[in-house]
Amino acid sequence: MTTLAALAATIAARKGADPDSSWTAKLLAKGPEKCAEKFGEEAIEAIIEAVKGDRAGLTAEAADVLYHLLVMLAARDVTLDDVLAELARRQGQSGLAEKAARKG
Repeated sequence: MTTLAALAATIAARKGADPDSSWTAKLLAKGPEKCAEKFGEEAIEAIIEAVKGDRAGLTAEAADVLYHLLVMLAARDVTLDDVLAELARRQGQSGLAEKAARKG
């Protein structure tokens, strides 16, 4: 199991946990909108680190982005496997062709 898959499994396991026992459970208890807001905040922080050129800062913020992305997905019952299947479906297809197919 990859680190990302293990993290996704931990987040799924915390979905019904007591919010006082886990940060993940606390986020999930606040609902999908709050999870999305938190993901957005972390994404902006990662962008700032990327623009600054701070490699260590970007690495740390990217880890936060991945965690909060998985929490946001879990809040809407989308699994990491769902996302990986979509990536696999797109594999071998030009990004330009994939974008054009979504428009029509």
